[in-house]
Amino acid sequence: MDSFEWLNGYEVGFGLHHVDFSNTNRPRTPKYSAHFYYNVIKDNGFPTPDDEKMLYGHFRKDFLWSTATASYQIEGGWMSDGKGLSIWDKFAHTPLRVFDDDNGDVACDSYNKVEEDVAMLQQLKVTHYRFSISWPRVLPDGTTNHINEAGLNYYHRLVDALLAANIQPHITLYHWDLPQALQNVGGWENETIIAKFKDYTDLIFSRLGHKVKFWITINEPYNIANVGHGYGVAAPGISFRPGTLPYIVGHNLLKAHAEVWHLYDEKYRAKQKGIISITINSDWSEPRNPYKQEDIDAARRVVQFYIGWFAHPIFNGDYSDTMKTIIRERSLAAGLPKSRLPEFTPEEIQRIKGTYDYFGFNHYTTVLAFPVEYGNLQHYDADRGAGTIADRTYLDSGSSWLKISPFGFRKILNFIKEEYGNPPIIITENGVSERGPVDLNDIHRSYYYEKYINQVLKAYLLDGVDVRGYTAWSLMDNLEWATGFSERFGLFYVNQSDPKLPRVAKNSVKLYSTIISCNGFPDPALGPNDCLPEEPTQPETDKPVKFLGMKLSVSDAETGLNITFALLIVALFGILCSFSFCLFRRKKKSKENADAVNVHSIKTDM
Repeated sequence: MDSFEWLNGYEVGFGLHHVDFSNTNRPRTPKYSAHFYYNVIKDNGFPTPDDEKMLYGHFRKDFLWSTATASYQIEGGWMSDGKGLSIWDKFAHTPLRVFDDDNGDVACDSYNKVEEDVAMLQQLKVTHYRFSISWPRVLPDGTTNHINEAGLNYYHRLVDALLAANIQPHITLYHWDLPQALQNVGGWENETIIAKFKDYTDLIFSRLGHKVKFWITINEPYNIANVGHGYGVAAPGISFRPGTLPYIVGHNLLKAHAEVWHLYDEKYRAKQKGIISITINSDWSEPRNPYKQEDIDAARRVVQFYIGWFAHPIFNGDYSDTMKTIIRERSLAAGLPKSRLPEFTPEEIQRIKGTYDYFGFNHYTTVLAFPVEYGNLQHYDADRGAGTIADRTYLDSGSSWLKISPFGFRKILNFIKEEYGNPPIIITENGVSERGPVDLNDIHRSYYYEKYINQVLKAYLLDGVDVRGYTAWSLMDNLEWATGFSERFGLFYVNQSDPKLPRVAKNSVKLYSTIISCNGFPDPALGPNDCLPEEPTQPETDKPVKFLGMKLSVSDAETGLNITFALLIVALFGILCSFSFCLFRRKKKSKENADAVNVHSIKTDM
């Protein structure tokens, strides 16, 4: 327990139990380390936890296997063929916004490399490919006043090439690159954008819908609302109203999504027979100390303010009671006349609820939560009332926010099942980054995919979570938003120093393509499986041969022969050295005798 620590007094605590020295009763409270040490003693060491053991089995037969990219991150061609400017074009050209002043002007040049990109997908053996359409490439000013046919033709070529390769396109209609012309009139803060988004998607459905069966309305509304309009570290880079603007933007994103879902449902579904949903991202959150109720409550709030912000209105109707109550109470306590969280009308609640065909879900990592009191600060973080850190035992990645923690994947999939009625789930992003020197032997990525996908299998087989597909982020190294090209998530390496931007497979391609071919993880105890790559064949056992009177294998005899030959060389070298030394001594002695004779002759003459 904590005690009197010599010169440090009671300021330093070494104990497994905290002692409250301000209380005359000196109560003892176990710290997290006490519980940890208890389990070490109970287990007599460190056995592999059940949730870390591999599960062998397979996904459903029609499981969707995919990989993903986003238009601004890979396309390039930022001013090609009539494309308009996006908010990311402006953001990336603003000094100090993107690491090393990187930008997507060229990116991976996918606008000119359809065939190369499809070839990578074929090597992976994916059944689907998730990519996004650049709104300003198709509608330069964001409206249907001018349709850029050249931009549309790029997506026609890409979709046709995918279908020819027997790969189904999975299209994201909005992946963050809003036309700058619409941002100039308020962007997602201006409610008029809902109608403009509907017009844009109507055009895309009418032109591409007969060839596309899988749609996503909006990618990660949390990041658009809070990272782009709260923290301001992504386009459009607004950070001066963090207590109100993220909620306004989020409100409009939800209504825009609902209108596009209803548009497809009412106008296109019967003929085109596709499915459409939104993609929501979230970390899983564990309490920093699982034995403290306040940490448990903080972890719950983190999840409700993250995944629940957008999932609750779509899957359950309206914002969660947790969000509504906390934000309203904190707003009123600060002297505001009403909640900073906008309210839906009863009609809007009904309009938004049920606007999904599946739960599109992006997940990368797990955090540890603990309560933080922010006073009257009007901010998303203060509303959440929690801080988050990473467990220092989690493996690192190339991104400061991403720690490898596979167990959290299964937990949050189960949360979706319990919280939202076990909807069909398509995992639309999951992956890991690296930075620094390029190493095509990306062991950490193979480890990540194997462990995370195995957690998905556990959720599917053991927990009954209705998982329908999995998407690896990302197909290739690309512009990783504000971190530029410094963080690399790709299965394929793209050499940015080569003007041709060649794509090179990393070793993780073999691992992911094998999981796809096996549709899961075949049990090695059942013997060889056709889906597994062939192991290098071992040569047949050598027949014994006689060597120096002994029976040895060919390889052993060869080793013996080499050793014998080496010894002979050493012996020969020794003989030569001895002979040379004797010869040298003999010549030296002869010279000495000759010199002695000469000296004697000289003396006689004298």
